[in-house]
Amino acid sequence: MIDEIQKRILEEVADLHTVPEGAYNIRANSKMAARNTTANIDIISKEDGSGIDIHIKPGTKNESVHIPVVLSQSGLKEVVYNDFFIGEDADVVIVAGCGIHNCGVQDSEHDGIHRFYVGKNAKVRYVEKHYGEGDGEGKRILNPGTEVYMKENSSMEMEMVQIKGVDSTVRDTKAELAAGARLVVRERLMTHGDQHAVSNYVVELNGEGASADVVSRSVARDTSYQKFDSRIVGNAPCSGHTECDAIIMDKAKILAVPQLEANDLDSALIHEAAIGKIAGDQIIKLMTLGLTEAEAEEQIINGFLK
Repeated sequence: MIDEIQKRILEEVADLHTVPEGAYNIRANSKMAARNTTANIDIISKEDGSGIDIHIKPGTKNESVHIPVVLSQSGLKEVVYNDFFIGEDADVVIVAGCGIHNCGVQDSEHDGIHRFYVGKNAKVRYVEKHYGEGDGEGKRILNPGTEVYMKENSSMEMEMVQIKGVDSTVRDTKAELAAGARLVVRERLMTHGDQHAVSNYVVELNGEGASADVVSRSVARDTSYQKFDSRIVGNAPCSGHTECDAIIMDKAKILAVPQLEANDLDSALIHEAAIGKIAGDQIIKLMTLGLTEAEAEEQIINGFLK
């Protein structure tokens, strides 16, 4: 059963107000809390209990899979491996994410490893949200690992969001793209207090016409620390772009490390990075409309992270 705290966390990480339609697997405090499969989407527990396999049949259209995780018990630490097998010509939405409610003194940690095997011509939209709350001294730790293997002419859009309450996170994402495959990543991140967040991306463009666009927008507040390390490798005639756009506030620190590696004469690769504070004229303009300075800052941040 899902309790009230867990229900609230599910709303934060997966926009779930009720049981979702379609296929789903809800994990609460290291145990399966609910599961549903469909004619086209099967979810199978791994024999060793370390996660699940999600099989999406070729040609599946307009279906979704929700696999949120909630931890509301202090001191829990787990590593979960979830494998997605997306058939040719499928077009699906996958919603993941983890929320931790920690009111205890022990650290709570969830390390989720997601591997995607995307078939030819398949389209995937993947949404992953991380959220933390609770007034305990124990930390809320999330270390997601994502591996993406894309076959010819497939496409994947990834929305990676972490806005509140996660004390420490290391996000490792790697992708390998065959000919004509297309990957788009949109990361949105905010840190505050003394939080640490590291994002590592390695994208290998291995086939002719493969393309990748990896963009991070982040805000670092108080004494928090962020690192964005994005490497795009062009091994064929391809196109790649990576960008970090960050707002720094208070006494925070941000390190941006965009990297490009061209191993083919016809690989076209671009990187951009910008870190700066909120412009004073933006705040003044909003204050003339009746907002306080703090309200103006929040309005700018919210718009930036949309």
